[in-house]
Amino acid sequence: MKNLMKVLGVCLIAMFAFSFVSCSDDDDPVDNDLFVGTYNGSVGFIDTDDDTNISSEDGRVTVVKIGDKYNFDFNNSIPSITGIEFEKENENTWINIGGSENAYIRIDQDDLRILYNNGSRTWTANAQR
Repeated sequence: MKNLMKVLGVCLIAMFAFSFVSCSDDDDPVDNDLFVGTYNGSVGFIDTDDDTNISSEDGRVTVVKIGDKYNFDFNNSIPSITGIEFEKENENTWINIGGSENAYIRIDQDDLRILYNNGSRTWTANAQR
C-alpha cells in the first residue's frame, strides 16, 4: 500500500509539473504570428517620381512573416513594403525599427497604422481586423 501511495504521489507531481510548463507565460505573441493576417481599412500610396497616387477607403493589407521580418502586401496595385523588423512597444503592440527615417508602422492584433516614406514613395494605412 505504501508503494502504491508513492507511485500515485509521483504521478500527481509529474502531472502538475507538465501542466505548469505547458502554460508558461514566456510565450511571445510575435513568435506565434499573432499579427499575421489581413487588415481592412483606408490605404494609400504616392510616388512623386512617376505621379502615382492611389487611395482607397476599402483597402486591404496582408501581413506576412518571413523569418523575423514582416512584409506588408497591399491591394489596389500598391507595391509591398518588405523586410520590416519590429521591437516591442508595450504588452501587445510592436513598432518598426530600422529602415527609413520617416517610417512608422505600429501593429497589434487588432490595428495596423502605417506612415512609411522611402525616398519619393509614401505608403499609408489605417486598418483593422
